[in-house]
Amino acid sequence: MNTPYAYNAWYPLAWARDIGRTLATRRVLEEDLVVFRTEGGKVAALEDVCPHRLAPLSLGTLRGDAVECGYHGLAFDCTGKCISAPGMARAPTGAQVRSYPTAESMGMVWVWMGDADKADPGQVFRLPEYDDPNYSVVEGDALPVRANYLSLADNLCDPTHVVYVHKTTLASAGREETRVMHERQGNKVITWRWVIDGPLIPVFQGLKDFGGANVDRWHYYHYHAPCIAVIDFGSARTGTGAPEGNREDCIQMFACHFITPIDQHSCMQHWLCLKNSPADPEVDARLLSSLRLAFNEDKQVLEAIQRNEDKPREWKRINLALDASSIKMRRIVEEMAGSAT
Repeated sequence: MNTPYAYNAWYPLAWARDIGRTLATRRVLEEDLVVFRTEGGKVAALEDVCPHRLAPLSLGTLRGDAVECGYHGLAFDCTGKCISAPGMARAPTGAQVRSYPTAESMGMVWVWMGDADKADPGQVFRLPEYDDPNYSVVEGDALPVRANYLSLADNLCDPTHVVYVHKTTLASAGREETRVMHERQGNKVITWRWVIDGPLIPVFQGLKDFGGANVDRWHYYHYHAPCIAVIDFGSARTGTGAPEGNREDCIQMFACHFITPIDQHSCMQHWLCLKNSPADPEVDARLLSSLRLAFNEDKQVLEAIQRNEDKPREWKRINLALDASSIKMRRIVEEMAGSAT
């Protein structure tokens, strides 16, 4: 069964570092886009098709701030308007391709896939800690996942899978029954759990010296529908008051996941990490390696699930108590998709 798309929303398009003065292609919500930077540095995104013979514009050439079709040379400006055509004194009337509003935030280019009049750049997601000098940024990857984007969203609303999937990176043994809490706030779902008086998880090793003492560990999963997940997780020495709000002497990280729905069977997971410690090449490289391992563990499970979902057979999912956040998240996406119709 197809999952819904909420078109009136900002979606991650690409890492800003990957878009320059050459034509690039991206697919979002089953729509193909050609993307480039103008001479002034702004990102332009156009429908990747020439209205003449339907050749992809991405096969053409960037000339100044216009895309020249590689089939018959029609040129389109950043608004999608045809500004010239070979052998014609004027560009053909009605030769227009769709343009998409874009914005940049947190090292990402974002694109608005719905009604352009409703696109507000001020609503593009930005985590306050991204601009906080007490935190350093570890920019990650664009991980292709051959699974529906809401399957990845399920994963990012679910702390309970960590003890089974991420045993060598994000979990400690013996905490399978730790209580999980959840609530909805508007178009956001928050899911959280605390692990009290336990060992430091592997990914935190070497980031802070707790003298071998046990820690109190928190995981807060903030899912902003339809495509953003921020996981606030950290540790403080047991008994220092972290559950009550005292986190002055702690490790804290924000794992940010920006999901691009490509189609019903695939998505792109852009991720980065913020940590409350200075940038350090050796530490950051080790952290990147651990997080890549963890997110590839998720990828392996989610792609196997998608293969089962694609099989032509009758089946019905069952829900457990631990699915409450995922159910809330999917309901929000359905509401957002329905409000645009």
